[in-house]
Amino acid sequence: MPDDSAVCNCRRVMIRHFPAAHSPDCASTQRVGKGAMAALQSPIGSRRRLGAELRRLRVKAAMTLDEVAERMTCSTSKISRLETGKGIPKVPDVRELMRIYGVVSDTERDMLLRLVRDGREHGWWESYTEGVQPERFVLDSPSRYAALETEAVKVRSFELTLLNGLLQTTDYTRAVLTALLGSARGSQEIERLVELRRRRQQALSDPEQPLELAVVFDEGILQRVVGTHAVMAEQLDVVLERTELPNVTVQVLPLEAGLHRAHLGSFVILEFLEDMDSDVVHIEGHAGDTYLEVKSDVDRYKDVHTDVSARALDVVATRELIRRYQHEHTARARKARP
Repeated sequence: MPDDSAVCNCRRVMIRHFPAAHSPDCASTQRVGKGAMAALQSPIGSRRRLGAELRRLRVKAAMTLDEVAERMTCSTSKISRLETGKGIPKVPDVRELMRIYGVVSDTERDMLLRLVRDGREHGWWESYTEGVQPERFVLDSPSRYAALETEAVKVRSFELTLLNGLLQTTDYTRAVLTALLGSARGSQEIERLVELRRRRQQALSDPEQPLELAVVFDEGILQRVVGTHAVMAEQLDVVLERTELPNVTVQVLPLEAGLHRAHLGSFVILEFLEDMDSDVVHIEGHAGDTYLEVKSDVDRYKDVHTDVSARALDVVATRELIRRYQHEHTARARKARP
């Protein structure tokens, strides 16, 4: 990664968008308390905080994005990307923005420059995703989701075809990736992605601030055999264990509930600290991954999740149903043994 003291690269051209980080895979070993300013856990978190501060300063200075871009002699999209945490910050750029916004406080200047340095660090997940090429429709960008989830304090999801990655066993994950990626990837690369997903799950048992998880999934997931019946039996046993965690809520939408608007597709809502910018909705689709950040879009998905949660079985009935399917898969696995 270039040195953070590199010269300003502003220019009057549109900056190409490079996703900052994704992949339904992983978690941090620490999390910040609400409103805390220090010790952000990933470069994405630092960039989002820096962006929120730069936006606050611009609004305080009563300037538009176009006016700032003109003063900086660079594109409006560059300023926008810095404010949304999608651009990799450079010290000269932020120094110039501080000059334009009239920042004179040494404390504020030091804080902003620290966020710049932190925002240029490598994320912990990059050792797993380095060299992993995106696979359209399946593995759109193998870093962005992991980076965002690392900063999230709560994850809500509706799953239509597969269990949420935070609930998956390694064998289930391996079967999923093998089925979806097929011969396109070698076993070594798939194992790195399996390990990435396993690391992601550590967030659920963080001793200081565990990630809150609220999952609703369709009953069809319990019926669908991923890998083998033995894999499914072990997988459902692990789901039952995870439901015992106080920060994990799992509900099943039964088949008898009929068609619900959530059936339009699976989605994940990533929620952040109030001062860490907007929440994000992640959607996987045939055209690649989509990230929605506009408040009205996020609120719409939150409403869908709240509604489908109300239609789903309660946590007790959910455990009973999962246990029933677990017994069925166990029995079939025994019959399949030679």
